[in-house]
Amino acid sequence: MIMNRFRRLAAVSVATGALMMAGATSAQAVETWEGCPAGAVCIYPEGAGFNEGRPSHAFFSYGAHNLENQFGIHIVSNNQVDGAKARTCTGFNGTGDCQGFMGPQTFVNKDLTPINSIVLVP
Repeated sequence: MIMNRFRRLAAVSVATGALMMAGATSAQAVETWEGCPAGAVCIYPEGAGFNEGRPSHAFFSYGAHNLENQFGIHIVSNNQVDGAKARTCTGFNGTGDCQGFMGPQTFVNKDLTPINSIVLVP
């Protein structure tokens, strides 16, 4: 009888732990990361690292977003959800030389001097 009670308690503990882990995984995908809101691509001020969680720009909608007066090395972070990607381009409106895609929940130290737009894609 004690052994059966122990087995039931162990089974409930394992099930509860599994549910808690599943919930934690889902929540992590939609959290603010280094101050960048869930669903956004963020740029942080030049030479400031993650600037104590305060990005200077946050873009939420798919498509091209033009940049102005961004020079030097900045952190660009992709905190989009559902596998959405981002890329930087030398021309305005997502034209010119567009560099590789940044996957979700990634960041890069990027020289934005030659960059004139950032493109968010699903």
